[in-house]
Amino acid sequence: MIHVIGAGLAGSEAAWQLASRGHRVRLTEMRPRWTTPAHTTDQAAEMVCSNSFKSDDPNSATGILKAELQRMDSLVLRCAEATRVPAGNSLAVDREAFSRSVTKNLKEHPNIQWEEAQISVPDLSQPTILATGPLTPDPLADWLASITGSGRLHFYDAIAPIVERDCIDMDIAWMAARYDKGGADFINCPLDKDEYERFLDALLASERVPLSHADTPYFEACLPIEVMADRGRETLRHGPMKPVGLDDPRTGRWPHAVVQLRQDTLAGEHFNLVGFQTRLKWGAQREVFRLIPGLAQAEFARYGSIHRNTYVQAPLVLDSTLAVKSIPNLWLAGQISGVEGYLESAAGGLAAAFSANRALCGLPPMAFPRLTMLGSLLHYLANASSKDFAPTNAMLGLLPPLPEDRLNIRELKRTGGTRAVKSAKGAAHRTRSLAALTEHLRLAEPSR
Repeated sequence: MIHVIGAGLAGSEAAWQLASRGHRVRLTEMRPRWTTPAHTTDQAAEMVCSNSFKSDDPNSATGILKAELQRMDSLVLRCAEATRVPAGNSLAVDREAFSRSVTKNLKEHPNIQWEEAQISVPDLSQPTILATGPLTPDPLADWLASITGSGRLHFYDAIAPIVERDCIDMDIAWMAARYDKGGADFINCPLDKDEYERFLDALLASERVPLSHADTPYFEACLPIEVMADRGRETLRHGPMKPVGLDDPRTGRWPHAVVQLRQDTLAGEHFNLVGFQTRLKWGAQREVFRLIPGLAQAEFARYGSIHRNTYVQAPLVLDSTLAVKSIPNLWLAGQISGVEGYLESAAGGLAAAFSANRALCGLPPMAFPRLTMLGSLLHYLANASSKDFAPTNAMLGLLPPLPEDRLNIRELKRTGGTRAVKSAKGAAHRTRSLAALTEHLRLAEPSR
């Protein structure tokens, strides 16, 4: 028997996948006897933040991930399709009907034993998938922090926005590294004094996401940019917007201030605003950050955000199969592993079940290939920088770059513009991802 703790999106998918492979599963959920500040029902897979599984565009990151999960018979996606409500080009569901459908499937499966309990210290003599989400109860979170050595797991974590590379105006910005050390790896957006003051005024006046736990600290190494600005009007010029060592090729001098953008760790098509962690509301981010010269037409692949989250420092704790590196018999899935989003959480549950199944069958670990959206997401968790690790959604930029000869970018831009380039890249990623998944499943689970 394998123990799955938590019947959210990840735990529900993990339990279903393992039961469908013939394993007996003990599925433990603490609700409704013990609840959280966000949940209201006793149902599995309760969606508390929204009712959306994001875009159905087949060439988007979520479209590719959905196709991969559908190919692997995801229970979550099957129930979502059955309870779909009109939402344009997105998959949105009737939340109550969706949760009831998932719960019914789990409780009626002969291999799943559902129990209501709160687990503080799992028995690791039994293979265990921990899928308790970002609102993991303190006793269990403290146990996990202790055995993994990952320290405090509750904090306000601010994330910097990510913009699409093709939307940055390179007639204004330029590529360089500070003092020309290393390669010209940063995109630099210069501000003169008036532009800086205008930006600062807008930043300080913009609406912020309210904090629900005022006693929870920020990461000092990851302060929201508006909190830094609160400490003085020159703070940013001596912090993330310092211009020293950056000669603007148009003037030959250092600008008054600079915003640097760095290629995301595993993303070739997305750039993050270095040091621009934020708790501004999304609409405010759009308005304020487009005041930065070079970013007037910025398209955001991910907005900055702030969370009071429980999650492990995945690069230190997990390998790319979601196994805890230092603890046999334990896998993490869902938001506690460092992914963001309902779709990504379900995908993590499926991946953890895939890994646990191989272990239960006496087979060696086998990570999903990086060419798949799921594999690239898990690769990010295991290989991102541990110093500034932050949870992530599925993004095309996590995938390995396409071969240069795969697309005629110049011709696509000429005939269809940026949108045509983006669509063609997405389609090429999708074709490559699904081919890689098909081969992976052929090798990993030939009998299915």
